[in-house]
Amino acid sequence: MAAAKKYKLSKLERDERRLGFVLLAPAAALLTAVVVYPIAELLANSLYSFRLTRPGYRFIGLENFTFALFEDDRFLQSVLNTAILIGVTVPGALVIGLGLALLANQPFKVKWPVRLGLLLPWALPLVFAGLIFRWFFDYRQGFVNWLIELAGFAPPQWLSDPHLAFVALCIAIVWKSSSFMALILLAGLQTIPKSLYEAAEVDGASRFQQFVEITLPMLKPAIVVALIFRTITAIQTFDIPYAMTNGGPGSATETMAMYIHKTTIDFLDIGYGSALATLMFLISIAATSVYLRHTKRDGGRN
Repeated sequence: MAAAKKYKLSKLERDERRLGFVLLAPAAALLTAVVVYPIAELLANSLYSFRLTRPGYRFIGLENFTFALFEDDRFLQSVLNTAILIGVTVPGALVIGLGLALLANQPFKVKWPVRLGLLLPWALPLVFAGLIFRWFFDYRQGFVNWLIELAGFAPPQWLSDPHLAFVALCIAIVWKSSSFMALILLAGLQTIPKSLYEAAEVDGASRFQQFVEITLPMLKPAIVVALIFRTITAIQTFDIPYAMTNGGPGSATETMAMYIHKTTIDFLDIGYGSALATLMFLISIAATSVYLRHTKRDGGRN
């Protein structure tokens, strides 16, 4: 009883709490309208057989999910394609982005041209980047095949071969996303105190030792943030493959987002498309949780 009286809120504290709720109410309402309601509507539609090409709105429970996970080979192929793109482009963008960030962090007298070079690929629209690389890898008029012919080799059909089309996609996505990674890592590099490097130089540490012992550990939070954002966008990859190959040849380069788009927009199957979108949403949440759990574990050790 005494403990309850001890922690009882005063009138001023209750008024401040009510004021806090009042001030947060507009943000909560906006979040509900923009995020919570669309997700709830998506989950609700995924439990129904709902196709615009035929009448009816019938509850079927988890049938859409079981069909997608165990019977729809095209969806499973799109998941595999997306996983390959993630496994190649996320590490590739991280490595190249780190190199670009280290270059941009050098003590140039005039830094803006270097940093502008980082901004331009990131600011370029995704579809436009896809169209540029589609021209680069065009069989007859492409810049890449022109260079190959100059070297005396037969030009390959990049976008007509499933394996070469994947290579072309990975190159385009890494080029487009590495600048975004570089910008995040550059911000992390600028937070590292220079005194650490000066002390390391006094102790006789080489540049490589400074990079391994100082730069990478201090840059780890920025790397995790960059990986979270890049992995989520890689899971949702749509624009560049759509502009370059449209999922072809056949469905060899079709991603989850492209298959969801075709199911919902082309086939007008709202129920099944909602189930596929829900699965992609859950995959994004799972990937983010893995990164955050790893970060929390490392923070606990430290």
